[in-house]
Amino acid sequence: MARPAAPAPPALPRVCPNCAAALARYDPPPRYCPRCGQETRVQAPTLREFAQQFGGAYLSTEGALWRTLALLLLRPGELTRRYLAGQRRRYVLPLRLYLTVSLLVLLAVRLQTRVEFQFNHQAIGAAASALRDYSIVSLGTDGPRIGRKDGVFYCRQLPDWVCARARRRIDVDPKSLGDAIDRFRARLVDHVGGALFLLLPAFALGLKLAYLNRRMRYTEHLVFALHLHAAWFIALALAMTNVSGLAALGVFAAPVYAWLALGRVYRDRRGPRLLRVMLVALLYGVTLALALAGLLVVALLF
Repeated sequence: MARPAAPAPPALPRVCPNCAAALARYDPPPRYCPRCGQETRVQAPTLREFAQQFGGAYLSTEGALWRTLALLLLRPGELTRRYLAGQRRRYVLPLRLYLTVSLLVLLAVRLQTRVEFQFNHQAIGAAASALRDYSIVSLGTDGPRIGRKDGVFYCRQLPDWVCARARRRIDVDPKSLGDAIDRFRARLVDHVGGALFLLLPAFALGLKLAYLNRRMRYTEHLVFALHLHAAWFIALALAMTNVSGLAALGVFAAPVYAWLALGRVYRDRRGPRLLRVMLVALLYGVTLALALAGLLVVALLF
């Protein structure tokens, strides 16, 4: 039997597929376009190429991500200082760094929360039958209220659509209360990332007010906020581990890291820095409390 004919080699490109620059005067045509730099011989990527594109220099041991994380964690504030000084080529950009770290940490939190709840699901179901009275929302004696009394759902001084949504969420059979709590916790974790992302502008605004005499742009404070919150997310991941030493390190490292980072970026004395930290903490605390309240409402109703 005759062997099947080998496939014909692909035709050499005569124009760049990206910018249409003429390649006919080159023999053989170059691998990369001399005008835009894209490869001239393109084809459908293989699975291996997809994996390389996903990792590449970004996730490799010599890539920008590891270099950025090392500088972020080992020298608090230095990454921000270098970014503001114009050294940006070798490091992951602030917003991309924050989104990458927060996504990975929140995913880990979601998985850990799910596993912990599975372990306690039977205990919750057993205790649910005895739970007849509880209040979800209670703003004063005569204010809006949502809860159950003697096993009966009630919703007072709130719009009808709020009461209808709340009834679907919490007015469930005691045996199904465990599943309802599971869904509530899942929705809560799903919205944490968005709530914390909305807190970043408020934190940067607090820095702007605290360091008003520095005449720094608001976006410069925002860069510091992105780097600081990325480090705090890593501290949160440590604090949620079951290893006591790592959990304590995560809790202790968050305020210490912020103090050292502020000193390196803003270079102020300890006394004025302490006053500024108190001002930023007050503004941030109020904003955080409002965000958490809104987060609970969103997780309950949506």
